Amino acid sequence: MTDKEARIEAGQEFVIDAFCPEDAPGIARLFKEVYGDAYPATLVYDPIGLTEAFRGGDNIPLVARTVKGDIIGHEAYYRSGPNPRLYELGQGLILPSYRKFGIIAKLQEYAFEEMALSMELDVVMGEAVCNHLYMQKSLVPSRLLATALEVDLMPAEAYAKEQSASGRVSTLLMFRTYHPKPHTVYVPQRYRDALAFIYEGLDDKRTLSPSLTDTNPAGPNTAITTQIFDFAHVARMSVHEGGKDFPSVFEAKERQALAKGTVVVQVWLRLSSPWVDSLVEHLRTKGYFFGGPLVQWFGDDGLLMQKIFGMPSWEGIQIYSDRGKKIMEYVKEDWERVSPG
Repeated sequence: MTDKEARIEAGQEFVIDAFCPEDAPGIARLFKEVYGDAYPATLVYDPIGLTEAFRGGDNIPLVARTVKGDIIGHEAYYRSGPNPRLYELGQGLILPSYRKFGIIAKLQEYAFEEMALSMELDVVMGEAVCNHLYMQKSLVPSRLLATALEVDLMPAEAYAKEQSASGRVSTLLMFRTYHPKPHTVYVPQRYRDALAFIYEGLDDKRTLSPSLTDTNPAGPNTAITTQIFDFAHVARMSVHEGGKDFPSVFEAKERQALAKGTVVVQVWLRLSSPWVDSLVEHLRTKGYFFGGPLVQWFGDDGLLMQKIFGMPSWEGIQIYSDRGKKIMEYVKEDWERVSPG
């Protein structure tokens, strides 16, 4: 036990509870204990910023709190995609001396069975890291369904203190629907089999229709928003509209991202666009490969395409479920097809 951890008495009774501003300093201490200063979502180290994000509805923590007020466990809901009614649940961690009490399971039960309902969320997403199986297994009771694989999302440095990763860490995207939204998704021809398999098990209904292979004859102008995550060296590009000018607009955005040291680029396309096939095919000529569908990502469904600058850490990916393993097969096969040589 470290000196820092020794300040929190072991064996205390605890409660699972919603965040209050008094918890913010304890959350910062917890992340420092587990990750040092290396956790990429730096908001967790900032008690004032954490409280402001909570009040604005952008980041909503839930905690395991001892009778003395110590924070020994944490998860949070936060917005990740363009749909404001879709939240990601993540940032889960437990103080090492309290890891034998099933606290993560209790936090997740509270999050999925109580908080999601009280917040009236449409969809909840989890990013289960693939450097071990524990997180994937922990989400099974909460009925999240795997749909996509983010390859090499997180830098190994984020896991240096616990020495749980030798290379960049991939994540399995898993979703649970609370308010169904049946709609038509347009299937790129190349991904017909993969999307048929993934959608077959979805907890919401979709009509699968072949995507048109031509570009949108009427326009519109391409609209892309970009987020850069400096510590992780990741860029995320959300394609709200894809027109005839998509190649030039996208390549300009990609150049800007690469100039900032990006080594992973993720692109989110709208599967509600009948012309999504043409965007997929252009991206594949640039080395982008299949990631999987994203449930209600834009309100309607999205499609993850991704590019890794360097050799992906395939050997470090551990997948628990047969469904997840099949998704990884589709992802790796497409990477092999677009990779030079």
